[in-house]
Amino acid sequence: MLFFRAACVLLLLPALVACSGSASNKDPVFEAKLQNEKRIGEQNITKRQIRDAEMIVETASHQMELLEISQIAQRKAASADAKYVAQNVINQVGTLLNELKALAQQKNLVLPTGLSESQAQQVGEMTALNGAAFDQKFGEALVNTLKQDTNTNEDLQTDSYDGDLRPLATRQLVVLQDLQRAADDLQGKLKP
Repeated sequence: MLFFRAACVLLLLPALVACSGSASNKDPVFEAKLQNEKRIGEQNITKRQIRDAEMIVETASHQMELLEISQIAQRKAASADAKYVAQNVINQVGTLLNELKALAQQKNLVLPTGLSESQAQQVGEMTALNGAAFDQKFGEALVNTLKQDTNTNEDLQTDSYDGDLRPLATRQLVVLQDLQRAADDLQGKLKP
């Protein structure tokens, strides 16, 4: 099995190098997953533990995006409702992300240091907008990212191998579902 994994890495290495561009263009989410897979590959760890690590990276990535778009909304939103929801997201998700970081450190997992390329592109597109158009894009991005993070945490809650992840996911789901309701309400108010 280790030979097969090493062979796959060697076969994919040229493609990864070709796609990676310069060192400054590395996707932080991809890098975190790669570092975790490498660390896990060096140990005698199961595929389920690899999946746990991937889900932790995914939820951290979603939460980083939620914080980023909400911080931008605090500065740019025209709607008082959008600013209120953004502040609530910052307060709640900041706590969730800190809890996730503590668990990742305890489990010796690497989390992304920034947004993925696709997330950064979405944030850039949103930042270019102003007024009601910005508010609508914020509401849409907020709903979509919260759904993704909720789905990832539901998977962690039901499918995680590590017993420490289930209670974490359960606690996070309560907050994420509450934020999802607020985001859905906001999006309804912002629709033209």
